[in-house]
Amino acid sequence: MSNPKPDRYKTILMFGAPGSGKGTQGAILGRIPRFVHCACGDVFRALDTRTPLGQQFVHYSSRGELVPDELTVQLWKANIDSRAESHLFKPDIDFLVLDGIPRNIEQARIMERYIDVLHVFHLSCPNRQELQRRLRKRALKENRWDDAKDETIERRIRTYEEESKPMLEFYTGDKVTDIDATQHPAVVFHTILSTIIQLPAFELAAREVH
Repeated sequence: MSNPKPDRYKTILMFGAPGSGKGTQGAILGRIPRFVHCACGDVFRALDTRTPLGQQFVHYSSRGELVPDELTVQLWKANIDSRAESHLFKPDIDFLVLDGIPRNIEQARIMERYIDVLHVFHLSCPNRQELQRRLRKRALKENRWDDAKDETIERRIRTYEEESKPMLEFYTGDKVTDIDATQHPAVVFHTILSTIIQLPAFELAAREVH
């Protein structure tokens, strides 16, 4: 007999400035059984623009406008529901790993109805020159020349500072672990995994594995 679907998904958040490595760490964690990684970029790339929600997204994106927070969350929820229906994500036994969403405090408030945030990993990189170097290197590697421009990189970092970083005050207390993102990725991941396996929700889930 399967477990009932939980009211809210057990969630781990990867958080940090562009270039901090949150996507890399989220993807690594998502390769472990019972962890499902979902990046905000994946949601938009997988979007079917023929659906009503997809049409709403096109309405804003085609004008170069920001997609409203409520719509962004609806698009994410539709993506997660689709994964659950196809059994790629099993809400009763899997942990959801998010990066890039929620992107601001308003999205975090809206998503509280859907996710139970167990922990937030803040990949901290105060050295902005290092962030710029990483972003430029990644953009050139992926042939995204416009994203390699200094003004584009500076704008992305500034947007993070103004809109996303205040979320650290939303998720307060011992739910947040700060990690030096300039360390070797293996060291960063070791810290993440060591913290997760000590979470009460994980210990409970581990006991239920046969």
